[in-house]
Amino acid sequence: MAYGRYSSPSLFEKLIAAVTYALPLVGLAFIIIAYLMKKDMKPFLKYHIFQSIFIAFALWLILTGLGYAMNILSYIPIVKNILGMITFFLNTPLLLGFSVITLIYTFFVLYLIISALAGKDSYVPWVSDIIKENLRGQL
Repeated sequence: MAYGRYSSPSLFEKLIAAVTYALPLVGLAFIIIAYLMKKDMKPFLKYHIFQSIFIAFALWLILTGLGYAMNILSYIPIVKNILGMITFFLNTPLLLGFSVITLIYTFFVLYLIISALAGKDSYVPWVSDIIKENLRGQL
C-alpha cells in the first residue's frame, strides 16, 4: 500500500520521524550518522527530519526575536504595562498546567507526530513547501 509518494515506510522510519518532532536533535544526529556511514536516507525520513529541524530553528528565531523586542519595548511605560498583561494572559495555566501558547504548540507537535506515525506527510504552510522545494528530485 502506498502512502503519498512513498512506499509504506518501515516502523523504524516512522518512529524516527515521530521522535524528531519532539526532539529535533535526534533528527540532526540521524543525518550526521547517515552521512558518516555514507547511507542515503529514504525520502519519507528526509522530509520529516528536515521539516522538524526547520520548525525548531524557526521557533528559536521567533522566540529570540520576540524576547529582544519585548526587552526593547519594555522601556516605554504604557507599552510595558500592555505587554505585561498580554504576556500574563498568554502564559497563565489554563488546562492541566498548560498555557494557551503551550497548549497550541503541544497540539501542533502531536499533529506532526501522529502524521509521521501514520506514514504520511504532515503539511505545515510555507514550511512544507520550502522543504519540498529544497528536496525536489529526492522526494
